[in-house]
Amino acid sequence: MPLKQKDFVSIADYTAAEVGEIIDLAIAQKAELMSGRLEPTLKGKTLGCIFHKPSLRTRVSFEVAMHQLGGDSLYLTDQEIGIGSREAPQDVARVLSRYVSAIMIRTFDHSVVETLARFATIPVINGLTDLLHPCQVLADLMTIQEHRGNLDNLTVAFIGDGNNVARSWINAAAKLSLRVVLGCPPGFGVEKEFVDRALDGSSGRYTEVNDPVEAVKEADVLYTDVWASMGQESEAEKRKKAFAPFQLNSSLVAKAPDHAVVLHCLPAHRGEEITDDVIESQRSLVFDEAENRLHVQRALLSSLVPSGGGN
Repeated sequence: MPLKQKDFVSIADYTAAEVGEIIDLAIAQKAELMSGRLEPTLKGKTLGCIFHKPSLRTRVSFEVAMHQLGGDSLYLTDQEIGIGSREAPQDVARVLSRYVSAIMIRTFDHSVVETLARFATIPVINGLTDLLHPCQVLADLMTIQEHRGNLDNLTVAFIGDGNNVARSWINAAAKLSLRVVLGCPPGFGVEKEFVDRALDGSSGRYTEVNDPVEAVKEADVLYTDVWASMGQESEAEKRKKAFAPFQLNSSLVAKAPDHAVVLHCLPAHRGEEITDDVIESQRSLVFDEAENRLHVQRALLSSLVPSGGGN
């Protein structure tokens, strides 16, 4: 079923029902792919993929997803485009709208994605910005639903930095029946302005604590990410010291309920934010989660890009 929205910039723009539709479609298409029944509904369509940050999962999953749907993809770096320097984002949006069927962009500045979406006449998908990573959290939600059967009354303990993934989890908490507990050192949480805007007065959906044991004690999902994201390399040593007590290791996992599963959006710095034994444990759904990036993004493309005539 086509979505009402033209773009996928933030989970905040979607209703709970629409998020559920994407996840349900992703699960259905995954089964169709495995049985050889997936329909190539986007023949003749082309996805323009703009990358200002390197990627394994984002690039491969979007390109493969478009190929599986019968379409093509283009890999575009800032050397070709120069958004904001060589060419204004609104001009890029208008030009690409006449060449390709949709745009996926993985970049630093969130406002660039918002400008592309505002001026493009084709769908724009946020593959990642410094502010948000909504495609990742869609894949996380799909993984949890597959494992658990539903997302009802879910508690996610996010152990680490209040980064773009954590913010997208807060957006998800605002839309769905779930709770996010961020366990982080003082000063590394999510900005109050963002939380207030995302939750709009909803209480109990988000809690920030500075004790990792407190964070995990009621968790259904134990989630972590790198301590220093791309662009924060100069802070890496400082962050290692601050986050050392927040490593997701077997001792911390043992403080969580027995049914709690482990997720990590990857790439993982093994031995820093997560230990080998945890990421390789039976509790870990990390590689199911990575696979599901392909399936949710294919569902997004199926839902946002019109089939039939046109570019």
